[in-house]
Amino acid sequence: MSAAERRESVLRAAQIGFGTGGYAGTTTEAIARRVGVSQPYLFRLFPSKKALFLATVERCFDSLRTLFDSTAGDLTGEEALAEMGRAYNALLDNREILQLQLQTWAVACQDDDVRQAARRGFSELWLQVQRISGADDQRVMMFMASGMLLNVFAALDLPRIKEQLGEALTGLS
Repeated sequence: MSAAERRESVLRAAQIGFGTGGYAGTTTEAIARRVGVSQPYLFRLFPSKKALFLATVERCFDSLRTLFDSTAGDLTGEEALAEMGRAYNALLDNREILQLQLQTWAVACQDDDVRQAARRGFSELWLQVQRISGADDQRVMMFMASGMLLNVFAALDLPRIKEQLGEALTGLS
């Protein structure tokens, strides 16, 4: 396995570990074990636990931007927002991604570096949604707020409410 493939494996394992155990509750030893590498090797890839967490957060935002680009395609306006919203809603069935997002916000409350990374990622996501859709700040705010509400509903495992509200849940109709 190449170093790039091993790095990606570590990031996947870190997403699961940090998502379920939180930043403070997850050890680099547990992440290394999950991947099948030594802790010293992990530290050759990432110089610290915080660097690994920050890389995992960045990877999560990168995945969202990739999802939005591929989902929207050539669409613009409300059609683009609707497709991105549907894709995001479906993504939240992946508990690993949801849990990492929630942990990111929690750690950002206490850690300036994570806060800055989360701000940067959120800002880039905001600008991407605006660029793709052509929506103004107010509409993008509504779209992003709907996504945060989806996070809460998914965290609370409220599938019945999702079924009852349908597209209205995403704030896109």
